Amino acid sequence: MNLANKLTILRIFLIPVFMIFLLNKISYGVEIAAIIFIIAAITDALDGYVARKKNQITTLGKFMDPLADKLLVSAALISLVQMGKLSALVVVIIIAREFTISILRAVAAAEGVVIVASWWGKLKTITQIVAIIVILIDNFPFKYINFPFDVIMIWVAVIFTIISGVDYILINKHILKH
Repeated sequence: MNLANKLTILRIFLIPVFMIFLLNKISYGVEIAAIIFIIAAITDALDGYVARKKNQITTLGKFMDPLADKLLVSAALISLVQMGKLSALVVVIIIAREFTISILRAVAAAEGVVIVASWWGKLKTITQIVAIIVILIDNFPFKYINFPFDVIMIWVAVIFTIISGVDYILINKHILKH
């Protein structure tokens, strides 16, 4: 197993650790969870960089990387709903898109086609991660100037989530015609 895939698997293993700190009454648990989330998010950028730089792009990595992203983001979003910090509507929209694109990828894979992350998909992931981090850190430092950066970012993430989902479907609609 190459370094890029190890980083992806590390991200998956960080998810329950993140949730333990976030959802339990642990001193500085939310802050520690935010740090763990940021580390996990950094592994997302790092695994792709390592895979390209060292020519370690694998079929496993092409499937595991987006899955790890979906698991991390979904776990964070669902946890934030449980904590009362995020609307379930936002989470349903984001997770519905993730299921839809995962199904599209599975259908493509059955036909021997690998759908790699698009620019819109990467932008979606970045905005979701930023939104989650800002919500986790309680809109710091923007709360001191009464600027709802957290609210703005989550809706920007929702918009990019929808756009990227539509983009994947339109680009790969030929796969659904079989």
